[in-house]
Amino acid sequence: MNAMVTMPADTTGSGAGMEPPELVLDNLCKSFDGHVAVDRCSLALRRGEIVALLGASGCGKSTLLNMIAGFETPDYGTISLRGKAITGIAPHKRNVAMVFQHYAMFPHMTVTDNIAYGLHARRLDKAEIRARVAEMVALLHLGGLETRFPAQLSGGQRQRVAVARALAVRPDMLLLDEAFSALDRNLREDMQLELSLLLRRLRVTTVLVTHDQREAFALADRIAIMQGGRIAQIGTPEEVYRAPQSSSVLRFLGTTNRLAGVLVAEGAGHRMRVPPALDFIAPEETVAGSGAGPVSLDLRAEDIALSPTPTPVHPTAPGIVTLRTFLGAQERVIVFLGDAQIVVDRPAQAGVQQLAVRVGDAVYLDFDPAACRLGAAG
Repeated sequence: MNAMVTMPADTTGSGAGMEPPELVLDNLCKSFDGHVAVDRCSLALRRGEIVALLGASGCGKSTLLNMIAGFETPDYGTISLRGKAITGIAPHKRNVAMVFQHYAMFPHMTVTDNIAYGLHARRLDKAEIRARVAEMVALLHLGGLETRFPAQLSGGQRQRVAVARALAVRPDMLLLDEAFSALDRNLREDMQLELSLLLRRLRVTTVLVTHDQREAFALADRIAIMQGGRIAQIGTPEEVYRAPQSSSVLRFLGTTNRLAGVLVAEGAGHRMRVPPALDFIAPEETVAGSGAGPVSLDLRAEDIALSPTPTPVHPTAPGIVTLRTFLGAQERVIVFLGDAQIVVDRPAQAGVQQLAVRVGDAVYLDFDPAACRLGAAG
């Protein structure tokens, strides 16, 4: 069972560590036709915090977001917003705004009318509506587009209008459901940067759903990794990446090599052997929970270096370069180690001191054993 996920003292730099939580999800469960979509999820956010629900398709992240929005009702558990239980409250009464992947703009309305739609629904006076629309146009850089219709806008402009409409109502909570996935990469990254700065400036508490790791790392103060309907781990971007609490989280984040080997007890410690040529003393912190016998070894692609000869400091194993791909800021090298295909990611910038390789070169894989994670075989 997932324990209540507590908030760190202050991950946003807002100085709000002592504030009561803005949003509390307590032991939420949801099933559809006997299939468990969300399984005992608990989470707490403070005001202004941005939390990303990150996971593969079908992990339960969108269902969890829809329960916060009120589009789905939990089978079990409660949702509280600003100290008030909202589990059974209709979506339009929650003061929660949502931005969808496909913008959901009204095609027959201008930019101004789209932004003002929620304000009219709240029956604000005309002067207040004009003031808020003007504020959002300025904040989202929509000046000059006020009289255009959605069909006359680019994808990035439509997404700015969608965000402006959501923020215009001054919601207690903003929800983003794959909000940038329809944009091309450069535009998506520009929007992520702008929105990150804007949300922090306005201190808008935000939950975003994404399958894009770069987006989660770029936007979120904390990331909740969802797997099989549960929150497998939550922490700052650096915490979940540098200190994964399970092999499944490690493999999900970044590019990870998995090798089959055997862990052998040796004196007070253990030796790890991966045929045909990898043999090293395993640090005890990597062995925790793994008994002697068949195990898997997980090692991130960026934690491997290539050497022309064996190194005395770290374990090494000989291999043959079979592919080298230039990817801009980095290059990817594929090395065959026996029957295993090893992925090595390394910087590609000019001036970086590293071994130059070509396809067909004999090299040695070099890594720090402490970077490995051992787990059950399979």
